[in-house]
Amino acid sequence: MPKSKRNRPGCAVTLSKTKKQPGLERKGKVVADIKDAVEHYANAYVFTYDNMRNQKLKDLREQLKASSGIFLAGKKVMQIALGRSPADEANTGLHKLSKFLQGDSGLFFTNLPRDDVERLFREFEEHDFARTGSIATETVELKEGPLEQFTHEMEPFLRKQGLPVRLKKGAVELVADHVVCEEGKPISPEAAQTLRLLGMQMATFRLYLVCRWSPDDFEVYKEGLAHLRADEADVSS
Repeated sequence: MPKSKRNRPGCAVTLSKTKKQPGLERKGKVVADIKDAVEHYANAYVFTYDNMRNQKLKDLREQLKASSGIFLAGKKVMQIALGRSPADEANTGLHKLSKFLQGDSGLFFTNLPRDDVERLFREFEEHDFARTGSIATETVELKEGPLEQFTHEMEPFLRKQGLPVRLKKGAVELVADHVVCEEGKPISPEAAQTLRLLGMQMATFRLYLVCRWSPDDFEVYKEGLAHLRADEADVSS
């Protein structure tokens, strides 16, 4: 008689609950938060940026939390929250913003007057050290001779960064001229480290307004649109 398959190892049915998906929960919260912002703020903007720095954006959020809200999330998530057509938009005309959420972009909700917002974005500028792959804004060349800003303990590390150095009487010396980076060319990992050691901040975190929505108005900012990084974007009204 064939053996019964009952209670055989591997045949048990798992009755545990399906695990929640944290990613979906986060997206759902972003959608809910954006819809809430639509209800509580008078104006909404799409913005783009150069050289994003998360901590500096966090500081800006804190500075403006009494009057404004800033959202950086997946573009599709933000578009769903706003609505991508007149049929599903969260408020009249909001779907126009969705068409500008391309490339490096985010949403800014605020009760601040338009002039104040435009001045804030125009004047916002935070300098920082360049990261690998950033484009050098100038050529940096070190001349042969002593590098007095570096201690002798740093000589091995400097050598790893490609600098032709040696120790001479306990001091770090460059044995030949060395180009750290060239203007207009990507910065290598070694160059990024060297620029940081030299204290040279070659990156500037900037924000640009792309378009503005209010219940009675919609406008596009040409300068911001020019900075919007997107391979292809449909920006028709």
